[in-house]
Amino acid sequence: MKAFEFDQDLIDTYSQFSHSFISIRANDLRRKVAAEYSAGRFWPESLLSLNPRYRRGPTVDELVTSGDLDPATGQIFRIDGKPIRLHRHQAQSISKAQMEQSFVVTTGTGSGKSLCFFVPVVDAIVRALKSGQPRRTRAIIVYPMNALANSQIKEIEKFISQSGLPEAHRPIVKRYTGQEGREERQRIADNPPDILLTNFMMAELLLTRQEDLDAKVIGNASGLEFIVLDELHTYRGRQGTDVAILVRRLRNRCAPLKAPICIGTSATMASEGSGESRAHAVATVATRLFGATIGPDAVIDETLQRATDDGLTLDMVRPRLASVLTAPLPDVLTDNDLRSNPLAVWAELEIGLEDGQELTRKKPTPFGDAVARLSEASGVSPEVCREALSTFLTRVSLPEADRGGAASGAFLAFKLHRFISGAGELHTTLTEAPRTVMFEGQLEDPDAPGSRLYPTRFCRDCGHEVHVVTKSEDSEGLRFLARPC
Repeated sequence: MKAFEFDQDLIDTYSQFSHSFISIRANDLRRKVAAEYSAGRFWPESLLSLNPRYRRGPTVDELVTSGDLDPATGQIFRIDGKPIRLHRHQAQSISKAQMEQSFVVTTGTGSGKSLCFFVPVVDAIVRALKSGQPRRTRAIIVYPMNALANSQIKEIEKFISQSGLPEAHRPIVKRYTGQEGREERQRIADNPPDILLTNFMMAELLLTRQEDLDAKVIGNASGLEFIVLDELHTYRGRQGTDVAILVRRLRNRCAPLKAPICIGTSATMASEGSGESRAHAVATVATRLFGATIGPDAVIDETLQRATDDGLTLDMVRPRLASVLTAPLPDVLTDNDLRSNPLAVWAELEIGLEDGQELTRKKPTPFGDAVARLSEASGVSPEVCREALSTFLTRVSLPEADRGGAASGAFLAFKLHRFISGAGELHTTLTEAPRTVMFEGQLEDPDAPGSRLYPTRFCRDCGHEVHVVTKSEDSEGLRFLARPC
């Protein structure tokens, strides 16, 4: 799907939809509403962000060779028979778990955070099964939404099913979220899974309901080794308190003798301040949630690398931007070609990455601002830059195999973030033209104190405006008061 075309189609469709409810008869009101629509008041410029490249780590086979993973784990985490190449933060997570340290992963969306806990959890399980230990629930993974649990169980089962391991050595993963029928819950109770995926409400019920079935399920988790909270940032306020109490109950009930490894993941925990201050903030929150000491050194952040040539800077490619922007894209555009492409370098450094002592991702930028900066840097008109940049990003986000190469990944993947709001309501003064028209629910005209603003509605048949007021007449004379709508 072409994101920029879809974005424009979405706005065009929503504009037609929102215009279809009413017609406005008064010329001044109609012009004001039309101007607000044209200015994009209800759909501000979409935000553009680039998905960064994560620093590479070892493959699972390399970790098997070094003894950090069991050979059976290496057989599980493969794609099309090839070992997974881990990111650096995933390898760091495995190392923390092997040292029996609790930790939090705060890398971006699409960074493979689930592997940060699934790989060490699965490795601990296969080692136990191969040593002849009986099955029991060694890991409970808590999700804030059932949709996440549903997605994750499919992914991990796909890895396990293609491993070729004997049944006795295959980890069993089950979901217990309230979607399961009585028979399935009974099977889970009678045949304890190694990994249990649930949500915090269901985990609470398992601990507090007096049913024999629930007691058996939670009893199967005696000696619990891992407690995982996915999307840690969602647990705040009263819900955060509830989850913190839940974790403590799980620890006291299932692991009273030896503290389990607590793992949290979140793409958005702390975004302000230096890396060190963010780590301290995340560590403080995680310690409160888990009831276990998690220091700043146990907060694993993303480590990025450039997709383009490290030796090229913005100053070096700026003189060549105009020629790239005004020429058609070649039919063949491999990753190797793009490493030194001036527009690729500009996009990565201007939109995607802060090139400081450590590479960090930039905040999303309005697409129009990116176009304006590109126009200023290249001397090419904004219209040409807008078309060229959208076409280029669409092309380089395709797999290399679709650009004349052999690899299956994108060179620079990107996201468009689109926010749309409802039109709300109109507020006008009762003065003769020119009357003040505002979309904010203010009491008075800010340019004429004492001049009241009133909610305004429109007849669906003729489009004539109607002011929603209460008519009041007393010793002070006739007054119109705004009436709550």
